[in-house]
Amino acid sequence: MLTGDFTAKQAAALRPQVQRLVDEALDEMVRKGPPADLLTDFALPVPSRVIAVLLGVPYDDHPFFQSCSNKLLDMSLPAEEVRATSQAFGTYLYTLVESKAAEPGDDLLSRLLAERVETGELTRQQLVSMALLMLIAGHETTANTIALGTLALLRHPEQLALLRDTEDPAVIARAIEELLRYLSVVENVVVRVAVDDFTVAGEQIRAGDGLIISLPAGNRDTTLLPDRPNALDITHNARGHLAFGFGVHQCLGQNLARTELQVAIPSLLRRLPSLALAVPFEEVSFRQQMSVYGVTRLPVTW
Repeated sequence: MLTGDFTAKQAAALRPQVQRLVDEALDEMVRKGPPADLLTDFALPVPSRVIAVLLGVPYDDHPFFQSCSNKLLDMSLPAEEVRATSQAFGTYLYTLVESKAAEPGDDLLSRLLAERVETGELTRQQLVSMALLMLIAGHETTANTIALGTLALLRHPEQLALLRDTEDPAVIARAIEELLRYLSVVENVVVRVAVDDFTVAGEQIRAGDGLIISLPAGNRDTTLLPDRPNALDITHNARGHLAFGFGVHQCLGQNLARTELQVAIPSLLRRLPSLALAVPFEEVSFRQQMSVYGVTRLPVTW
């Protein structure tokens, strides 16, 4: 139902709009002046605005859906709080869907209402569930990759300089693929059940076994990248990495995510060539309890 809205062609068509939103976020961060929290001042606003525009969700409501998504991804919270958050988020989106049924807009939710719900292919509740997934996945993963990617580059200044000083789209694309491989912010959420017996690296898997697939382990495997798989090198050919999954079950929004990353990170580095951590690296805290890895804050200066 959604593949046509997230093709590479559609993502390319959105690039000018993504660039505008990136520039606006940078303008706001620079206007506030250093130091800044790169996560809340840049990394989160960019994909949040993009997915809000795409779905037709008011960006002014982003503090609410950001708070909800943080709770839904927090593996340390009690189940009762997660359920309550899910219900509150679902109620908000159901009200939004109802308003779009009354007054459709030029957005994905309005089109799905007209093309899928009104034809009986989807219920409104199913549309709400899809919207919740797209809204969370559409900003959390990309935002954390922007923040972590910037941190990784700050820790590797020669790599940062290579990306900052090029305008070659092929070089930029390769750099982003390497960051996706190296960071792997979605770690252990790919869960599968074996349908046949098979063997992996000498380990016997039986039909019916449950499997949790470690994407970072796959992305650091020497069969993918024989040359220094644990090193960040934006000249690596990281094609075939698992950051978006593998096979038919791949991330729906990967083309949009690539576009956002290819625009956001180089734009940030060019706009603020003196960008630096505002605290020692040892003071940067990470989201260890979240199902999408990242930083809790990223203090920077320039």
